Amino acid sequence: MNRRDEREIQQLLGPAFERLLEGFEQLPADETTPPGSARIPAVLAEVAERLHDNYPYAHPLYAGQMLKPPHPVARLAYALSMWINPNNHALDGSRASSPMEREAVADLAAMFGWPQHLGHLCSGGTMANLEALWVAGRLRPGKILLASEDAHYTHGRISEVLGIPFEPVPADDLGRMRLDALEAKLEAGHVGTVVATLGTTGYGSVDRLPQILELAGRHGARVHVDAAYGGYFGLSSRLGEEARAAFDRLTDVDSVVIDPHKHGLQPYGCGCVLFRDPAVGRIYRHDSPYTYFTSDDLHLGEISLECSRPGSSAVALWATHRLLPPTHGGEFAAGLDRCLQAAARLHGILAADDRYRTAPAPVLDILIWAPHCNDGERTSIRSQAIFDAAARKDLHLALLKVPAARARAWWPGLEIGDAPVTCLRSVLMKPEHLDWVDRIAALIGEAHDEAEAAS
Repeated sequence: MNRRDEREIQQLLGPAFERLLEGFEQLPADETTPPGSARIPAVLAEVAERLHDNYPYAHPLYAGQMLKPPHPVARLAYALSMWINPNNHALDGSRASSPMEREAVADLAAMFGWPQHLGHLCSGGTMANLEALWVAGRLRPGKILLASEDAHYTHGRISEVLGIPFEPVPADDLGRMRLDALEAKLEAGHVGTVVATLGTTGYGSVDRLPQILELAGRHGARVHVDAAYGGYFGLSSRLGEEARAAFDRLTDVDSVVIDPHKHGLQPYGCGCVLFRDPAVGRIYRHDSPYTYFTSDDLHLGEISLECSRPGSSAVALWATHRLLPPTHGGEFAAGLDRCLQAAARLHGILAADDRYRTAPAPVLDILIWAPHCNDGERTSIRSQAIFDAAARKDLHLALLKVPAARARAWWPGLEIGDAPVTCLRSVLMKPEHLDWVDRIAALIGEAHDEAEAAS
């Protein structure tokens, strides 16, 4: 976004702030001045200077990690609500923002086909998964938790925190949970919950949820889905057949996690945990008479492991949903389509260029490739050099260490020992990336040639 647009957006906050103040005009004036007020401009100028030391996360030339800029309406709504600074633990501290959270969470549940649900916002996918697995452990005490070896590493860590036995399930060459390995573990018994991932962090892989549901159901295991990254893609019209089948079955899982601060255009941190059966609320239930006293309705703090939670996150998400409803065929869904198109286009350009080796075609908006070298060691060195050269051109990529066995399966002609192969990785999660693919590809080519010449 250019500076003129940014300034125009900032100017929208003034009228909204005046409208907010109108709601409190009946109060007597408070003439006190916050301490240090005269020095605020100087401190803010220093803050702005310090913030220069950042990568350009919002720009399309940032094509590295999972960082997507919040929508302007989310930033403005968040900032506006900070004058209230609501706490969405109890209705007493969040009379407006708690209902807004319920409405926004219901929008997310509707994406998964759940008219009835229990859920709330939290700080992100880690906390959301912790809550889902805590409930799973209470419903299946002493039972084993399974997740793919390509699932987020926090599942194993969360299991340690909760005291739940955990076993990883091998993944195939596409980064999906192997169904034969899952079936063997289920048949061994004592499995309480299977975690399927729709959008793995490294590869953007989508586990085969229809088959996982069938296997888990046959053995009496619950199914939790970590869709922290990929959850919104169910709205896309451009998913492949297998991914479409997986997202269509989200309606049948027991719980799901999604991160609005990834593809939902929200500021950090905004995650969400949802349960299909509202009755799991009994597991959360507790009594806190010093906070729950103005309403007999269920407070959000009564269905959350977290206590104090920023109501501003709920306000920002609610405002974004009002502007861009998360529904099939809308503007929001069209933005997701553009991300998938961008990744597919860049993958096609790189695959057609004999300077590179490409991983299998992206399922979502994450793609992986490497320079065309003779062996794994040279590939790793050259990948790092391209990464560095691209950064000097203001194109910011990411690196990924691919296990040797998987790299051999992808590229049979590459000589590989036992060490992982460092590859290049891009997350094209901004709709604007589609307009920048050709320029990104050209800069990758320049960085490649520069790295090759220097070797």
